Amino acid sequence: MTYKIVTDSTTDLSEAYAKAHDIIMLGLTVTIADITYETVGPNRLASDFLLSKMAEGATPVTSQINVGQFLAAFKSVVLAGDEVLYIGFSSGLSGTVQSAKMAKEMLLDEIPTAKITIFDTLAAASGEGYLVREAVKLRDQGKLITDLVKSLRDISPRLRSWVMADDLFHLARGGRISRTAATVGTIVNIKPIIDVDPEGKLRQVGKIRGKKKAINLLIEKTLDGLDDQFPQVLIGYSGSSDVAASVKATLLTSKLVQEVILTPLGPTIATHTGIGTLAVFSIGKTKRV
Repeated sequence: MTYKIVTDSTTDLSEAYAKAHDIIMLGLTVTIADITYETVGPNRLASDFLLSKMAEGATPVTSQINVGQFLAAFKSVVLAGDEVLYIGFSSGLSGTVQSAKMAKEMLLDEIPTAKITIFDTLAAASGEGYLVREAVKLRDQGKLITDLVKSLRDISPRLRSWVMADDLFHLARGGRISRTAATVGTIVNIKPIIDVDPEGKLRQVGKIRGKKKAINLLIEKTLDGLDDQFPQVLIGYSGSSDVAASVKATLLTSKLVQEVILTPLGPTIATHTGIGTLAVFSIGKTKRV
């Protein structure tokens, strides 16, 4: 029995990539000023439009993929005679994986022979996308679904996600820091450094004074302990393509890095991180702690 990879728009993979690699991509939604936008499909919300609204002071909110969407997607795959491999957005950041599990149970009640595997990446953005890319490689090598998932379970805990947040007032609007902290931090040019912990949750791990120093720290952290079996680095950015390109050039001077892929942060992730965010994703030799 063959299997179909299903994932979310939070991977920040393009729809062209999904189509080319036979992936079903389901979309979370973003609501701006009482208007709800899709993040997949021909009328999907563009990140540039979202960022422009945020620059004007809009405070968008996101909604997870619901059970019905998962049920319909899973059922279409099962009825076509395939297994489902759902590679999902971190359960530490969203209830999306839980919705997928509920849909799985509902479908098994209807079709007991259905084969559905749910893998919680405990990752987001191009970190989640990194794992989907690896899954595609393994599938195309002819790996069985059990072997593929075993590989993801090895790689996922070693995924490094280093993030620099630039817009402190956005973090304040989202309740992540106080407005006083945002004001003081902006005045003295503080840049929060964020990573993803072993439970797939965001955590602040540092405060660096100065954007250049913060970016250098992201590069240093990425190269420190990088697994030479995974010489690819992914960079996500929101409204800072020139900075992302500069970081790419620096990373490529290291013998450890063979390829760097730049990807704009999709609207779901950008909603929570704000304008000017830079995120660097790689695979380390050891599990993150």
